[in-house]
Amino acid sequence: MTEHQKILILDFGGQYTQLIARRVRENHVFSVVVPWTLSAGEIAALHPQGIILSGGPASVHDPDAPRCDPAIYRLGFPVLGICYGMQLTALLLGGRVERALQREYGHVDVQMKGPSALLTGMKDVSSCWMSHTWQVSACPEGFHPIASTGNCPVAAMADENRNIFGVQFHPEVTHTEEGKTLLHNFLYDICHCRGDWSMEAYAETAIRQIRETVGEKGTVLLALSGGVDSSVTAALIYRAIGSRLTCVFVDHGLLRKDESEQVCHVFSHLFPVHFIRSDASARFFADLKGVTDPEEKRHIIGRDFIQVFKEEAEKLGKLDYFAQGTIYPDVIESGQGTSTAVIKSHHNVGGLPRDLGFTELIEPLRMLFKDEVRALGETLGLSRDLVWRQPFPGPGLAIRVIGEVTPEKVRIVRESDAIFREEIARFHLDRAVSQYFTVLTGIQSVGVMGDERTYDYTIALRAVTTDDFMTADWARLPYDLVSVVSTRIVNEVSHVNRVVLDITTKPPASVEWE
Repeated sequence: MTEHQKILILDFGGQYTQLIARRVRENHVFSVVVPWTLSAGEIAALHPQGIILSGGPASVHDPDAPRCDPAIYRLGFPVLGICYGMQLTALLLGGRVERALQREYGHVDVQMKGPSALLTGMKDVSSCWMSHTWQVSACPEGFHPIASTGNCPVAAMADENRNIFGVQFHPEVTHTEEGKTLLHNFLYDICHCRGDWSMEAYAETAIRQIRETVGEKGTVLLALSGGVDSSVTAALIYRAIGSRLTCVFVDHGLLRKDESEQVCHVFSHLFPVHFIRSDASARFFADLKGVTDPEEKRHIIGRDFIQVFKEEAEKLGKLDYFAQGTIYPDVIESGQGTSTAVIKSHHNVGGLPRDLGFTELIEPLRMLFKDEVRALGETLGLSRDLVWRQPFPGPGLAIRVIGEVTPEKVRIVRESDAIFREEIARFHLDRAVSQYFTVLTGIQSVGVMGDERTYDYTIALRAVTTDDFMTADWARLPYDLVSVVSTRIVNEVSHVNRVVLDITTKPPASVEWE
């Protein structure tokens, strides 16, 4: 098999590290995230076309701050440092990094001083996303500033002779208006990539790796939720090993309206695999009784999922491997694989308990973002209706019920969510809005219905637009749509007398409420 060109991304724990990897792959160039601890020799052995140093939460002056091997700058590969990566490059090569007189966070106008191969085709003044307290105050020998702001004299620097560059802003986030141009310049004009990476290539590689891992006789048990991620995982594994795949669908009673039936239909007809439905809803509701803390809910649901899978595996006899549809936003938010803080736990992240009895965990989507998973699904021939289903969290409606989870509360959020989704589709916005759902807030307030006083629940509408789910903006829904949704929910869903709209971005909020 032909070796694809690759860009190595040294991970210093920045929240956007995997987003950098995704942006590189959007340019049809394969990217690999590696620890900053790799030596120059280990990096050279991987034969990259170029190296990108990620951002990170530390100050380069902290005693315990991560520092890569300075010899990487002598390997001859093009290097691009982003934020922390730029500051570290400056420090390691003899420049100076100091605390900024004024911190820069958010949109900042950056003056591009050029000329530089990195900035080809960019405007003289470009809006960029900044997030820093420290900055380069003096370039290393051989470097010169190629961009600045009113508060940051070295917003970008370049050593054109050695093809080493640094930018203080974040070209990988959508808030930087010409970030795609800058990254394209680095990949194609500086690293001379030929753009030989695609979802077809990824599918080929993933299928081959699954076959090599499982072998000619190995069997796999897939934790199937019925969502996009596990469905694409099922398609990949089925392509690799066929009927040796067993899919177990755990119905925890926390799915959206009619979804359990839809999942059973799809995986009884679309995939000729061994399909098992395990109705464990009574167990989940019993274990969630009285629990209000969101992290405790997630841990309980994760624990019960594992237990149900273990029981089903014991019924089936010995199976060799356990598979699940973990994707990278889950991994990042769970603090796995980087030094990022744990934002929330995911039931399908972190491996399996030793007593589960499986030889190995298979997670073929672990390094992909949601939109990449969808593209892969289409490449594998899955229907667009299946591939473009709304994202849905593993813990289901339990984390869309604030406070204790009960069958009645789940009914309320399930019915209101169905109405919201119906109206979004009727207004032809189901592809324009990235994710939309309702939340039972737990707040009760006074209302008047039929000349009678009510004291019932408040439903929140949540709708966001995003292309990576690392950042998200609230969707500007038409007032007519919001009005219809509110009226229908109050009229059709019992014990709801108020509807509110969540207009918070991510960050500071997360997409889900819990």
